[in-house]
Amino acid sequence: MTKPTKKAAPVERQDLEPKLSAYQQALRERLLAAPVMSAPEPWRPVFECEYGVPVGGLLGIGFAAHPEGGHDLVMVVSHDGHGLFDAVTGEKIARDRDPDPEDSTPDAVADLSCPGLGPLSCIRVRIAGLFGGGLHTTTADGWTLEVVTPAWPSDRVLLSADGGLPHSGPHGEQWWHIFHSTYSELRAFGFSPSGETIAVATSSDVSLWTRRPEHRNGSDAQR
Repeated sequence: MTKPTKKAAPVERQDLEPKLSAYQQALRERLLAAPVMSAPEPWRPVFECEYGVPVGGLLGIGFAAHPEGGHDLVMVVSHDGHGLFDAVTGEKIARDRDPDPEDSTPDAVADLSCPGLGPLSCIRVRIAGLFGGGLHTTTADGWTLEVVTPAWPSDRVLLSADGGLPHSGPHGEQWWHIFHSTYSELRAFGFSPSGETIAVATSSDVSLWTRRPEHRNGSDAQR
C-alpha cells in the first residue's frame, strides 16, 4: 500500500528585484526620451549609411595604426572571414575570406588576437566582441562612451563630454545618443587607442566616426 505523500505548501513568490527609486526612474525616463542624433563636431560618420556597413555574423573588431600613415585601421572578424577598413575614409583595404582555422576567431589565444592582414600582416590585432575583451571608453581630452539599456534588450550608445552618467545637462549639449541597437546584438563599442575613432559593432554591422581630417593617396590632408 502506497503511503500518502504530504502535499508541500506553495512557495510564496518573492519580488527579488527592488523597485526603482524616484531618482532612478527619472534618469531612466530621460534616457528613454533621448532620440538618436548625430555625433557633435569634430566627429563625423565614416560611412554614408546610417548604420555603417553590413558585416554578416560579426564576431568582433580591433584597432591598429597604419604602419605608414599612422591613422587608425579597423579589423573586423566575422563568420565570413577577416576584413580591414581605413577608419578615416571607410575604404575596405584588405579581405581574407578563408583564414587559417586556428586563427579564424580570437578565442584560440590568451590575448584574444587574430593575425593582421594587408598593411598589418606582420602583427596580431586584439579583437573585442563576442569572446570578450574591450575597447577604450574614454579619451585623453575628455570624451566618454557608455552603453545604457533603459528598455532591455535594446542597447543605446551614449557619447558625452561631461564625464558620463548621470548627464545633468540637456541631451544634445554635453551628451548625445548616437546609436540604438534595436535589431542586432551589440558586440563591441569604444574609441581607438589614439582617441580619433569611435566604433560600434553589432552582430550584423559596424559603424565608425572619426575626428581626423580626410587623407588622400595614403597621406593625411593638411589640418
